[in-house]
Amino acid sequence: PASMEGRSVIQWDKDDLDDMGLMKVDVLALGMLSALRRCLDLRAALRGERWRLADIPAEAPRTYDMICAADTVGVFQIESRAQMSMLPRLQPREFYDLVVEVAIVRPGPIQGGMVHPYLQARERRRRGEALVLEKPELEDALKRTLGVPIFQEQVMQIAMIAASFSAAEADALRRSMAAWKRTGGVHKFEKRLIDGMVANGYALPFAQAIFAQMLGFGEYGFPESHAYSFALLAYSSSWLKCHEPACFLAALLNSLPMGFYSASQLVQDARRHGVRVLPIDVNHSDWDCTLEGVPQRLQPPRPIPGVRPAALPQPAVRLGLRLVSGLHADAAKRLLQARAQAPQTCFASTEDLALRAGLERHDLQALAAADALAALSGHRRQQMWDAAAQQQTLQVAAARERQAQATVKVVTQYVDRVRVVREKGDTIIKEVPVYVPVQADAACTINRGFVR
Repeated sequence: PASMEGRSVIQWDKDDLDDMGLMKVDVLALGMLSALRRCLDLRAALRGERWRLADIPAEAPRTYDMICAADTVGVFQIESRAQMSMLPRLQPREFYDLVVEVAIVRPGPIQGGMVHPYLQARERRRRGEALVLEKPELEDALKRTLGVPIFQEQVMQIAMIAASFSAAEADALRRSMAAWKRTGGVHKFEKRLIDGMVANGYALPFAQAIFAQMLGFGEYGFPESHAYSFALLAYSSSWLKCHEPACFLAALLNSLPMGFYSASQLVQDARRHGVRVLPIDVNHSDWDCTLEGVPQRLQPPRPIPGVRPAALPQPAVRLGLRLVSGLHADAAKRLLQARAQAPQTCFASTEDLALRAGLERHDLQALAAADALAALSGHRRQQMWDAAAQQQTLQVAAARERQAQATVKVVTQYVDRVRVVREKGDTIIKEVPVYVPVQADAACTINRGFVR
């Protein structure tokens, strides 16, 4: 059953959907979209200027310098080791270069032998050499990728232009490439494609080479429209990492888990770029990572080849309680509530924290392991000792809490009179009718008809 009343969810195999003639829509959830939204929100609070994704400046040279230097830890899609190794070779300098970069480091283009021919074609273009195609009619399909088919749409175009495929046949070819070897594949189009290209005047070796490249798409190749969308997110995240590294780090940490890198790796990378990262502190950290302090010019500990520090001053990033492994969310909420009740008073000690926030030993040890109690207990080993020592204190506090809860209960007892002992010590003897509720003002117990 679905969460919506009267609806049900049925799981289907995607190939069965095709056989049934049902429409299939892929809904892709991307953590980077959440990170970008959080980053733009942080930037709006910092700079006093609210941006949408479309407001990020296009074609920024400093951003492409960073990308070409493979300084892309945390950036969407181009952060993997394989992508990082390709970036200095491909040298993206405009948006469409990123579209190609996103698509070419995939099993399809790699196994189809498209990577090296494309890099060689870029080098020829850099030297000013003209693009030479097998026939001028292929220009519409291959000019944008320098004569090398990289996208599924190009394979369809080549089949229609060079082998006289109909639109329906070209779509069937696309479907076979997208099947990922599940339901047959591109092989059934080999004779039709090669014979069609030869009949249209193409050399047999060229036709065979084109088909060999198509075979690679059976291992997963990108549609161009998909690559465009991913490249847009890759550029946007690159720009924010380059120009607003503090906001970008905080947004990434608040969006974990996602991407290739852990919180520790992201923090180390930001520090290499000069971003000040403040530790988790029970007296200062919120649940999320936040921006803190007066923005300052970045001063990386050592220069990063090919990368310039962000031009705008950057605040520090305060790590949040969400990064404490093993800390329950409700415990963090109690901690923040206790701190908010006395905003001018920091926790004085680990015992004070435990009592005011009602933390259990497990939560205290999680905070100590994250070095979040340094302001209260000093070094991490002392934090662990102090956290362990709170067990008896917490038991006493829990007993007092249970006793305090008992004082607010309304007590009804079959008695002729009730003696109420107040905290101040004065005693009042009071006649009470039978079965009338009496609420004690202090801790009390029922004993022999009296409320004490």
